[in-house]
Amino acid sequence: MPRRTPAPARPLLPEPARRLAAWCAVVLLVTGVVAVGVWLCMVFRTAVTPVLLALLGTALLGPLHRRLIRMGLHRSLAAALTCLAVVAVVGGAAYVIVAALIETGDQIAGALKRAGQGLAEHFGAAGTSLQDLAAHAKGLLAKFGGTAASGVISGLSVVAEMIGMAVLALLLIFFFLRDSDRAAGALRSLAPGSTGDTVEAMARRAYRAVEGFMRGTTFIAAIDAVCITVGLLVLRVPGAVGLGSLVFVGAYIPYLGAFVSGAVAVLVALADRGWVIGLWALGVVVAVQVLEGHVLQPLIQSRTVQMHPAAVLLALTAGASVAGILGMLLAVPLTAAAFGVLSELRSRYAAPGPESDPGDSA
Repeated sequence: MPRRTPAPARPLLPEPARRLAAWCAVVLLVTGVVAVGVWLCMVFRTAVTPVLLALLGTALLGPLHRRLIRMGLHRSLAAALTCLAVVAVVGGAAYVIVAALIETGDQIAGALKRAGQGLAEHFGAAGTSLQDLAAHAKGLLAKFGGTAASGVISGLSVVAEMIGMAVLALLLIFFFLRDSDRAAGALRSLAPGSTGDTVEAMARRAYRAVEGFMRGTTFIAAIDAVCITVGLLVLRVPGAVGLGSLVFVGAYIPYLGAFVSGAVAVLVALADRGWVIGLWALGVVVAVQVLEGHVLQPLIQSRTVQMHPAAVLLALTAGASVAGILGMLLAVPLTAAAFGVLSELRSRYAAPGPESDPGDSA
């Protein structure tokens, strides 16, 4: 008598439910790895922050370093000259910005207070909040200064930590520039098995994205600051140079920085020069933003950096929740690098379409 084979056991869950469970497991695993990575970065932020800043600085200064090498300079000498140029340019720019803000800070704060008073008469609570913020800004700064003075040791430790991170970032920029030709070999040696080509391609794509963001953003920030400063000087708005400096710094925080710095410029013009000049200042700010969004961004920014505004805003929110202003500054270039890596993976491992089927050409 033939032996009856047992019927195969039916799966507990249908195929769609099993696929959903598998994707949920993958998402949870990736989320856990990212969460642990962010936690480790926060724990070792004193070491991680200089590395990230050095990578951004290397991406921005790479073209200058390569040009010096093409001129016949040794790689170490070219890297040293590039770092000296960074110290000179960044130090000079920081001095100009801080001096302009200190010189015109009273005018800007007074204009914001008057703008708050005017808005309070027309819009109630919103204007009152702005008025209170401007009125108590100096008091808050004085209180903060007094607190810092009372805790000299704590204040000195914070300053020493910032100086140490800046020096470490500068040294890392020097080494990253000098040894940039060895980066591909180092990645290949660290990559497991035969994944060297993929790892190198992903790193190159991510680096190009960060490089495009830093170069494009710096150039666009300078153009925005110059245009708005000239417009405010023509309109005789007080503190025009300081407001232009705010525009330059704010440009490194996409959308949000431009909105805040532009709103401050319009409010100062409105309070000090009246509604007509305020509307003209609004027109200048809007014109510059339109020029940036429709002309400068498409022409200057690399295509690998272009991201949907919703993705940029989400990245800014996540960066602010993790590391405050520093997180907002680092969020967009890191997101651009992540998009570059995903694009490289998609181009390498995406399933070929029907038109690329080898059987169709036979």
